[in-house]
Amino acid sequence: MILLTDTQRDRLLANGRDRDQDHIPVVKFFNPFGAGVWLATEIDEDGDIMFGLADIGYPELGSWSLNELRTVRLPFGMGIERDLLFTGDLPISVWANAARETGSIREAERLLYGSGLLLTGTPFDTQTRHS
Repeated sequence: MILLTDTQRDRLLANGRDRDQDHIPVVKFFNPFGAGVWLATEIDEDGDIMFGLADIGYPELGSWSLNELRTVRLPFGMGIERDLLFTGDLPISVWANAARETGSIREAERLLYGSGLLLTGTPFDTQTRHS
């Protein structure tokens, strides 16, 4: 599987040049067999070091290597996958807070999208979300 499209790479690079923003995640990677979810907001000019929210047992903001994700070998010849349907929608700070509250990115996703409510208990403001 191609882990990054050209459009995603361009957006990640642009976000990487503007680091002082609370970016919306561009891409979600996951381990289809267990622990491991990464929400990337930025990539360095070298095209390898990404920044975002990583969860390999506990969600935390940080950096990781795209090349290392590519080399992970899982059962049945599979590797780390890109979530083709992921849209991000919310700034990485919202994802990080939800993941810390729920204990994982996967549970944060269920909370944020499943209930349609932010952690404050107020409905999403769709106009604000997409601006």
